[in-house]
Amino acid sequence: MSIGQLTKHKQLGLSDTQALDMYRFMLLARKYDERALLLQRAGKINFHVSGIGQEAAQVGAAFALDRNRDYFLPYYRDYAFVLSVGMTPKELMLSLFAKAGDPNSAGRQMPGHFSHRKLRIVTGSSPVTTQVPHAVGFALAAKMKGEPFVSFVTFGDGSSNQGDFHEGCNFAGVHKLPVIFMCENNQYAISVPLHKQVAASIADRAIGYGFPGVKVDGNDVLEVFRVVKEARERAMRGEGPTLIEAVTYRLSPHSTSDNDLAYRTKEEIDMHRGKDSIPRYKSYLIECGIWSEEEDANLVAQLTAELKEATEYGDKAPFPDPEHLHRHVYADEEGE
Repeated sequence: MSIGQLTKHKQLGLSDTQALDMYRFMLLARKYDERALLLQRAGKINFHVSGIGQEAAQVGAAFALDRNRDYFLPYYRDYAFVLSVGMTPKELMLSLFAKAGDPNSAGRQMPGHFSHRKLRIVTGSSPVTTQVPHAVGFALAAKMKGEPFVSFVTFGDGSSNQGDFHEGCNFAGVHKLPVIFMCENNQYAISVPLHKQVAASIADRAIGYGFPGVKVDGNDVLEVFRVVKEARERAMRGEGPTLIEAVTYRLSPHSTSDNDLAYRTKEEIDMHRGKDSIPRYKSYLIECGIWSEEEDANLVAQLTAELKEATEYGDKAPFPDPEHLHRHVYADEEGE
């Protein structure tokens, strides 16, 4: 690496501590994801949708946003993102085990349906891409009220072919709204490869809606940080939306119900595993002189213990009370 490459995080305005925090969240999300897959295979939980391979895009974006002001509309693989903006492993485990204390839905929804009022994580739902017009609505509210925040929404490459995506982009472009659309292009819409979905670049679709589209290496956490930071600055200047295509790869199956080797080869997965963002970023930090193999081993041990505690916490937590079945479904005099 050149001297410039070895100080890239500082050139982007990140301190050594922030650069290391980014790595910690990437690794925490990976370890959480791996633990969730093991729990499902062991029959402890019913279902998991994995985000392994997409951590850099999510963490880079989270660190570029205002985590005290902006509104977030993540999609169902965004564990690294929600951890980076303030959710805890214990909260995610409560969701995984469908327990009453789950802040997302009180144990009513599948894992990955994020919602956290305090952290401004907006409720998601199972139909893909519905979060895109919702994010546009939040951005419209920011403009109408003159409030200094942006809305940030993520989705997969398959979602970029849905009507919700195009309607949201069109409305945001017409009204120059402070919204950032980030497609985590992981190469597959469940089992359909990108070349069978999209004839050109997803980022190029922004041109038709009158705002910039940027294609970025989604395995480079610092490049994603740079691009999202610039998009936020544009939005805050009143220049409108940005569409970001973060090109990455889903290393795990679509979900625990998926046999991914039915539509892709082990050789293809192994090739992309060689481009994995976590060892890549770890190498960068070590070459910068701010990290070491010994510190890395200590961090792995620390995160393993943290996730073990979170798993036990989620497993032992109480299930929802059956008497609350109709809560938030029907209105009554108390407004429940």
